[in-house]
Amino acid sequence: MRRCPLTALRLFASALLVALLPSLAAAAGLMARHPTGTIVINQGQAGFIVTAGYGGGVLRYAGRSFGFKIAGLGVGGIGASSVQAMGIVYDLHSIADFPGPYVVIRAGAAIGEKSIGRMWLRNPHGVTLKLNAKRRGLMLAAGADSVVISMVPGR
Repeated sequence: MRRCPLTALRLFASALLVALLPSLAAAAGLMARHPTGTIVINQGQAGFIVTAGYGGGVLRYAGRSFGFKIAGLGVGGIGASSVQAMGIVYDLHSIADFPGPYVVIRAGAAIGEKSIGRMWLRNPHGVTLKLNAKRRGLMLAAGADSVVISMVPGR
C-alpha cells in the first residue's frame, strides 16, 4: 500500500512537467535571444468590454532614439487608466522592421496607484517587445489586443 501514494506522486510530477514544458521552452527561447534595443511607452486606455488606447514612446536602437506613436484596440477591459511601460526589444535587425501591427498578450489590474502587468508584443517581422507596465487609474484588463506602431518623422 505504500507504493500507491508514491506512484500517485510520480504521476502528478510527470503530468506537471508535461504541462509546464511548453511554457519553459518559450521562456528559454526568449532568454536565448539577444536584446537589440530598449523601449519606453506612455499610453492612455479606456474601455468597457472593448478597450481603446493611444499614446507614444521612444525606441532606443543602434545608438539612436526614434519617436513613435502607438494606437490599439482590444477586448476584455473595463475602466480607464494611463500606462507607462518600459522594456527590451528583441530581434530588431532594421529600423524598417519596427513599425506596423503587433499582437499583444497581457494581463493586469490597476486600482489607484497599485498596478500589476506585463505585456509581450510581436509583429510579423519577428520583432518582440517584452514590457513591464505600470498602470495608474481604475482598470481591469485581461485578454488579447492588437496595436499599430507608426514612426514619428524627424524624431
